[in-house]
Amino acid sequence: QVQLVESGGGLVQAGGSLRLSCVASGGAISTVAMGWFRQAPGKERAFVGNIGASRGTANIADSVKGRFTVSRDSAKNTVYLQMDNLKPDDTAVYYCAARRSSNTRQSPTAYDYWGQGTQVTVSS
Repeated sequence: QVQLVESGGGLVQAGGSLRLSCVASGGAISTVAMGWFRQAPGKERAFVGNIGASRGTANIADSVKGRFTVSRDSAKNTVYLQMDNLKPDDTAVYYCAARRSSNTRQSPTAYDYWGQGTQVTVSS
């Protein structure tokens, strides 16, 4: 059973940066695909980025490409979401997820384990 704990959310002004962390336990992140999703009030959970198991290849949603980056530190069993040039539309609860496969997917239904989420609020 993989457990995920996110941290790093908070309140930031537009144009600012945050780095979210997701610490995994019960499994090595180098053997599973990891994803980041976000959910704004009244909206469905949306793909933000993911990173594959073997090569650590990262993918980013078009809506945040050029501003967000996904990376991992296998020694710390931690996945990161670096968010730069934040905009008010980025306000949401951000979730980390893992799937029992080395291959990445963009659909939240493909993921088996979820963190509790961390709130990101961007003020204008």
